[in-house]
Amino acid sequence: MKVKKLSVVLLSMTLLSEVFGAFPEPKIIDAWSFDFNGQQFKVSPVAMVKVTGEQYDKLPLFGRKGGWNDGVALKGVAAVGCSLADALKPETVVVKTVDGQILTRKTDYDFNDKWGTIGFVAGGKLTGKEKVLISYEYTPMRMDAVFADSAGKMVLREGAPASYCPKPPDAQAGEKRLINIYVDNKTNFLQRENLFPIYRDKYQVEPASHMTLRIPNTVEKLKNGKPLRILAWGDSVTDASYLKNNSLRWQEQFVARLKKLYPKAEIKLFTNAWGGRSMRAFINEPAGSVRNFNRSVINAKPDLVITEFVNDAALPAGSWSEYMPKVLSAFRENKIEWIILTPHYVRPDWMGLASQNGAGIENDPRLFTKYLRTFSEENNIALADAAKIYGTLWKQGIPYNTLMTNNINHPNPEGMKIFVDALMAGFGEE
Repeated sequence: MKVKKLSVVLLSMTLLSEVFGAFPEPKIIDAWSFDFNGQQFKVSPVAMVKVTGEQYDKLPLFGRKGGWNDGVALKGVAAVGCSLADALKPETVVVKTVDGQILTRKTDYDFNDKWGTIGFVAGGKLTGKEKVLISYEYTPMRMDAVFADSAGKMVLREGAPASYCPKPPDAQAGEKRLINIYVDNKTNFLQRENLFPIYRDKYQVEPASHMTLRIPNTVEKLKNGKPLRILAWGDSVTDASYLKNNSLRWQEQFVARLKKLYPKAEIKLFTNAWGGRSMRAFINEPAGSVRNFNRSVINAKPDLVITEFVNDAALPAGSWSEYMPKVLSAFRENKIEWIILTPHYVRPDWMGLASQNGAGIENDPRLFTKYLRTFSEENNIALADAAKIYGTLWKQGIPYNTLMTNNINHPNPEGMKIFVDALMAGFGEE
């Protein structure tokens, strides 16, 4: 069917597809231009930002620890607890004392070229107590958007540059967002993977009707208002101390929505989270440790445990089958029900993904996610498949990593909500 001119844009994208036969696909014209439905749009490269004499009250000792934590992140490239990788232009960094003395790299200070983290060097002119002035240049990331009004007139607007969680500009009254455009420090020219057409307004959460069947005691207590103890067990994503307040964490959002669905519910929520660690780390902790599995999980006497462990995806594949069955055995011995959350998507190169766009990212390539799906099915364990939702965010025009506050693996409140939507799908929330 020949695609008609886009004139009515207040319909949902699903309806657009039905009306026009297919959603008009954008096409790259040249290095920074693309065509959408017969109209051409020119995208501006992300502008280099020049920072002059930025004051730092003191610098930490520089150390080769891992890049993102070698020192303090320069303010321009700083994310929440991390930084924007590859954004800094290393040769532009100049560090001075407040009286104007130029300091020497490697002798007085050093920094990580990739992560933009800086600190003083022992034995140099700095001791970590002095104020310094730092000048540098960096390239942030940005999200632009194409909008159309009710008459079909389309316009491209630029978003604000950001070092993490960039937001596209808002639609104005009567407009419909059609395409988001994501560009960053690695975008040397426009490619199709930079263009994120809005194929749907909301992500589709598949009903998980099996969930309530696999946690019958939990459901019975929710319906009848009996005391229910829920333990959220996980890593730094469950701890989420990087968020402004605990109410934004996935577990708090989940309990709040669960109480709306079950007005009689009497829920006590507990959190046991260990940043940078895996489920296996809890299992391996000695008996006297406050993080020991039996002490911190089993002895908490939960009725329901919900697990979130993105860090386990980095463990050797054979290790999961060594400790996961032990956890299951302990839960069943103590009459504890279990919901497993599949992990959210993390920084693309950590997942072996070349892009955040297109159908090729819908199947999570991580073996851990596949293991969890198989393990839960074979053992009749409730599964909330958040990974499946993350794999389809491109259809909403969302590069999934723009939901990470550290540009790696720490979801913002919207990213946390995806866990909750995956959980609530199992309870039949409409």
